[in-house]
Amino acid sequence: MNSYDVIIIGAGASGLMCAIHAGKRGRRVLVLDSSNKVGKKILMSGGGRCNFTNLFVEPENFISNNPHFCISALNRYTQWDFIALVEKYKIPYHERKHGQLFCNDSAKDILNMLLSECEKVNVVIKTLCEIQQIETVENNKIHPTARFKLTTNLGIFNAESLVVSSGGLSIPTLGSSGFGYDVAKQFGHHVLPTRAGLVPFTFTDGFKAVSERLSGLAVDGTMSTDAASFNEAILFTHRGISGPAALQVSNYWQVGEAISMDIFPTETEVELAESFKRLKQQHPKTLLRTHLYERFAKSLVLELQTLLWPTHAETALGQLADSTLEDIAHALKHWSQKPSGTEGYRTAEVTLGGVDTTELSSKTMESKKQAGLYFIGEVVDVSGHLGGFNFQWAWASGHAAGQFV
Repeated sequence: MNSYDVIIIGAGASGLMCAIHAGKRGRRVLVLDSSNKVGKKILMSGGGRCNFTNLFVEPENFISNNPHFCISALNRYTQWDFIALVEKYKIPYHERKHGQLFCNDSAKDILNMLLSECEKVNVVIKTLCEIQQIETVENNKIHPTARFKLTTNLGIFNAESLVVSSGGLSIPTLGSSGFGYDVAKQFGHHVLPTRAGLVPFTFTDGFKAVSERLSGLAVDGTMSTDAASFNEAILFTHRGISGPAALQVSNYWQVGEAISMDIFPTETEVELAESFKRLKQQHPKTLLRTHLYERFAKSLVLELQTLLWPTHAETALGQLADSTLEDIAHALKHWSQKPSGTEGYRTAEVTLGGVDTTELSSKTMESKKQAGLYFIGEVVDVSGHLGGFNFQWAWASGHAAGQFV
């Protein structure tokens, strides 16, 4: 029985969701995965708690060269649909800031739910499967509806529909590879340039030493590039800057561009300067850093002082001109550094770019170049912001294809 209606390559979030919905339609489904176990990214996501969706899903939360492509699938399988499935399985979950939903206990709850749904509709899952060749077939006398023949280390499999849900290049230790892009190219698809997304910044200049000294320290602030701005926690690490703000901004950052940090996000530059002037009137004999200690860790204040107002570090507030205080306020609101790069795919949560969506149906995820071939999930040029959006794209795109394969 090596003939199936549907073969799905990749047993991650999108692949399992597609298998469930294809199976519900009575399709005989085989899922093949090169790993030793399925759903590895699900299990490690959200610190092992799986940030499985978000309460506030909008098309603006997704990045693509074709920004309208994701709308159809997202509208037909919403966050509420997935939440209903989670609640049906009585999986306890909680909301964190910005509408992010996490399991109370373990990401295993989500994976077990998906595997249970697969089992109900007789989905066959095979792991440690290396695909050696994919061919199209016609007029196969044994399997007349077959359009694809897959040669693997586990044998030869035939299918009418082939779904590529093999993910992107992020976190190669979990088994990711460029396999899905190779399949796309084999069938004449254009693959947009890929790069690491939702990834920490690294530095090679003098700021690297600063980040090393501040390693482990987090501060709430706004991080910006020319293209985007996010108000989230900023975390200093031994290699540079991480935390939600940095990960979000990394999706929009271009090599050679500076990032700007504002660690007074609730005050305008004018308001911050005015507060410094009031301190000057009320405490003329004190140093500015003394007052900043009340708001930030001493180590951060001392680094900022060295970087932004070194010549006035030991000057009492009463001796500082108002214009100097305005300059310091400006520097604190626009603390700019130029990363040398990012940590790359090793720690990236998502891969930007991928299979060009102009060559896919937004309704079915089917290739416009090869009948019966589908691409879903991260392999496609749709990437979500941090906060459960990439999982929601996996559920939605998997569901979309599952209705038609």
